[in-house]
Amino acid sequence: MTTEDPQERVSRVVTVVGGDWDAVTAERAETDERLVVNMGPQHPSTHGVLRLVLELEGETVTEARAVVGYLHTGIEKSLEYRTWTQGTTFVTRMDYLSPMFNETAYCVGVERLLGIADQVPDRATTVRVLMMELTRIASHLVWLATTGLELGALSVMIYGFREREYILDIFELASGLRMNSAYIRPGGLAQDLPDEAITKIRELIAFLPRRIDSYEKLLSGNPIWRERTQGVAVLDVAGCLALGVTGPVLRSAGLAWDLRKTMPYCGYETYEFDVPTHTDADAWGRYEVRLAEMRESLRIIEQALDRLEPGPVMVEDKKIAWPAQLSIGRDGLGNAPAHIAKIMGQSMESLIHHFKLVTEGFRVPAGQVYVGLESPRGELGAHLVSDGGTRPGRVHFRDPSFVNLQALPAIAEGGLLADVIVGGASLDPVMGGCDR
Repeated sequence: MTTEDPQERVSRVVTVVGGDWDAVTAERAETDERLVVNMGPQHPSTHGVLRLVLELEGETVTEARAVVGYLHTGIEKSLEYRTWTQGTTFVTRMDYLSPMFNETAYCVGVERLLGIADQVPDRATTVRVLMMELTRIASHLVWLATTGLELGALSVMIYGFREREYILDIFELASGLRMNSAYIRPGGLAQDLPDEAITKIRELIAFLPRRIDSYEKLLSGNPIWRERTQGVAVLDVAGCLALGVTGPVLRSAGLAWDLRKTMPYCGYETYEFDVPTHTDADAWGRYEVRLAEMRESLRIIEQALDRLEPGPVMVEDKKIAWPAQLSIGRDGLGNAPAHIAKIMGQSMESLIHHFKLVTEGFRVPAGQVYVGLESPRGELGAHLVSDGGTRPGRVHFRDPSFVNLQALPAIAEGGLLADVIVGGASLDPVMGGCDR
């Protein structure tokens, strides 16, 4: 930053990394050329959980810094004090727009440490794929809705949340909860997918393609939407790779990197679907990619429904398969009363086993594993370390929101203040996953 002196021009550099706002403004008070602006965490576009410190010269952003941590929950540390099964109820709350991905990454990691990955029933694996792709669509709908709201397209905000509600109803039928359901468990699922949920999924894939077409007709031809997104927040392939950016942001720059294809898991190699890409590498390209991804997710869901054969949804090993039987009551998902009555009234051994499995948990052999999944925002990685006990020794997640936020200064600096909102929204960060 610079100040004009009658005799000479004096240059001075100040680095802002957060801290007291009064101290920051006091340091900059002597100049009128550049202004430091706090955009967030109270700003509507940062949703109360992200702070952007922007240095402006007029309306041009000369420096941008993201300050995170406003939603820190300590989930990774808390996992060290719970059993491996109980950990599912923690990880599901990280990226709260893609809970099924959090659960799957964690549970697949536990299964690989246990050496039972090949024993997970086919029906459970297929239902996992169903749930993940439904979650991908729901997450993209929230992105479309909130981005539309921040850019002034209020109608698409209403439509996006309307369709998401339908998907959340499916999750409620399956698990008893609309969000953070801990439905995916080590060894399989908490319970089978009911017929009512399958019927509702088939209804969804029948009408949603037309709804996605309507979003495209509403926005793609709108001159305001095009001007606000085309050529804005550009980040090419080289920039994405240098910063570790993955997901739709990377694919909108032209690189078809999708872990479902490049490093398949959960049988994704047996499904037919395309990896949408774009070449503009801007906010418009990310919008186009996410619309196309919703259509591809519908293709995968339809294939999964067709191969959904009757069968178990949990491994046969009763020393791992907990809870053994569940039911949905007025207070949500819990142990089936008939199952509890049986083990309490007929078998002392079953009662002791159930008590130890619920309170102590199963032991996982010592070792470590990394599992990477393609979440709605990019590569979601789960690194699990076991010391041979009934609780994780260490769990760390590579959340794509945290990594992708590194790109914010690259896409914001040199642009206009109004475009910071567009660029930040196009990255689709979820701060629950960033701060976890």
